[in-house]
Amino acid sequence: MITFEGAAKHYPDGTVAVADLDLTVETGQTTVFVGPSGSGKTTSLRMINRMVEPTRGTVRIDGVDIRDRDPALLRRGIGYVIQQAGLFPHRTVLDNIATVPLLLGTPRRAARARAAELMELVGLDPAMGRRWPHQLSGGQQQRVGVARALAADPPVLLMDEPFSAVDPVVRTGLQDELLRLQQELRKTIVFVTHDIDEAVRLGDRIAVFRPGGELAQYDSPERLLTDPADDFVEGFVGHDRGVRRLSFFPARVLSLRDDVVFEDDLKVEDVRHIAAEHPWLLVVDTERSPVGWLSDRSLVDVPSGIRLSELDTVPFGHTFTVETDSLRAALDSAVLSPAGRAVGVDVDGRVLGVVTQDDLGAALWSVTE
Repeated sequence: MITFEGAAKHYPDGTVAVADLDLTVETGQTTVFVGPSGSGKTTSLRMINRMVEPTRGTVRIDGVDIRDRDPALLRRGIGYVIQQAGLFPHRTVLDNIATVPLLLGTPRRAARARAAELMELVGLDPAMGRRWPHQLSGGQQQRVGVARALAADPPVLLMDEPFSAVDPVVRTGLQDELLRLQQELRKTIVFVTHDIDEAVRLGDRIAVFRPGGELAQYDSPERLLTDPADDFVEGFVGHDRGVRRLSFFPARVLSLRDDVVFEDDLKVEDVRHIAAEHPWLLVVDTERSPVGWLSDRSLVDVPSGIRLSELDTVPFGHTFTVETDSLRAALDSAVLSPAGRAVGVDVDGRVLGVVTQDDLGAALWSVTE
């Protein structure tokens, strides 16, 4: 547990970076500090490992005042991940990860063995251990940074905008990896970001800071989106906070229909009766993978005997996984679909059914009212 008690940071020129912060970071949870530039979120994080010394107030880890700890020893017991990974360019990937265990006196062979284990844990091929940091992509370097932070098995992990320097696709993958790791390791994580979507996705609790280093609200993601404390918080989380809130409701509550799903080896006459009642049919292959949408108009004047596989279909957009995705993912799928319908699949990508925007809207209303 990390406790801020009236912790503040004032600079000689009168700048207030953090103003009397009272906050408790629960053990085993991910707490996200979020806010605009100049709101004190990074300064607050750095007070935890004494990279920034509080002007007044206290910061405690498991009841112990951090000022009673030697800064170097304190930092060796706290994992720290920064934006650009901060790898040592003159050390191999394996030795970068082994840095802290070696500093703590772990024999080199054991430290490197631990580093190899951590590479696999964060999704890196152990063969990369012999490479130099410049030979890795940005996303791979960030994974090495996470592995290095975990090398001494610290109870606390500090992450200062660790994914902001990579592209959106890599960033999503790194977020997925962190969620997976946290489910397995249950570290006490303090994560800094300026991205409210990232905060909502990763955080068990979110601390929103306003300019001037003041804490505006500290709450669960759902509570933050449902009941922002004031106009600043409401503006920061965005006017589409209702859509973000859908991330907390599982897609498995949806009722999918499969009576408009047909395999592509069927003939036109097999589906005309359904097409007369539904403007769009979903064509799948024999493995139940989606092929595309078939509009009722595309069946006009098509002679009998023609198979669905011989007709031109409209791209199906992207699917959502019924068991693991949220209502937000289903809504996104429906909005981006040319047919205005979302395609739900199982974890193996097989189509389970489709849901229209009207049906989706009714489901959203029922779970959010």
